[in-house]
Amino acid sequence: MAEPATAVRRRGRRRRPVSLAVFGLIAAACVLAPVVDPNRPTTPDPANAFAPASAAHWLGTDELGRDMLARLLYGGRLSLGVAAGAVVIALVLGTAWGLLAASTRGLADQLLMRTADVAMAVPQILFALVCVAAFGASLPSLIIIAGLLLAPTSARMARAAVIQEMTLDYYLAAVASGTGRVRLLLSELLPNVAPALGSQAVINAASAIILEASLSFVGLGVQPPQMSWGGLLQQGYAFLFSDPSYALGPAAFILLTVLCLNLAADRLGGAGLLGPRSAR
Repeated sequence: MAEPATAVRRRGRRRRPVSLAVFGLIAAACVLAPVVDPNRPTTPDPANAFAPASAAHWLGTDELGRDMLARLLYGGRLSLGVAAGAVVIALVLGTAWGLLAASTRGLADQLLMRTADVAMAVPQILFALVCVAAFGASLPSLIIIAGLLLAPTSARMARAAVIQEMTLDYYLAAVASGTGRVRLLLSELLPNVAPALGSQAVINAASAIILEASLSFVGLGVQPPQMSWGGLLQQGYAFLFSDPSYALGPAAFILLTVLCLNLAADRLGGAGLLGPRSAR
């Protein structure tokens, strides 16, 4: 027998706080980095190079004696900042893209969706490498490139959610009452597909973190003295055999953050907590 919807929602509410709370702690620690760790991430101390964990340096130091925890927290600021900027661009562009396709249908719909299919068929990392090589590895460029690469998935989600909403009674009643197309899209459809788009935004955030880390790991992401988790992972890789903890720290932060975001999207969406509000 299928599990009742109310039971699924209750189960989702019980599980939801775990992944979101862990992600919230990571984000809060990065934002409050000077409070969590007063050590400066760029202050070298060659005499304490590769120092083990201690009361002064909770995660030890790197090859120049810089505090590793401080570098991870400040690097997280940049990684999460890139992800946030990319999510906003992808959400705005993808929502407009999907709404336009769903509302026009016909040839325009096919053209817009086939464009999205072609964009999604190209490996993100390959396209990002080409874009970074062409436009540079500045922070604004990384945010725009990641946002553009994630927009097609948001567009497909927006289109699918809008088309589903168009079959419901409230939308048909609004059409029958003579409501204009723009008002239908903005006042009726958009509020009801917003939860589904929110779930997609969480997934896009995880994808943006991975994309930024991949570019930084191959040297095409943020450039020193700026630091991100991917850049720190690249630096730690050079000392993998002499000090494995150097690379383990940023790898653990990337893995844990992406895992929390994916679990949050799965729990919230799968439990119906971020599903379209079809009942009216």
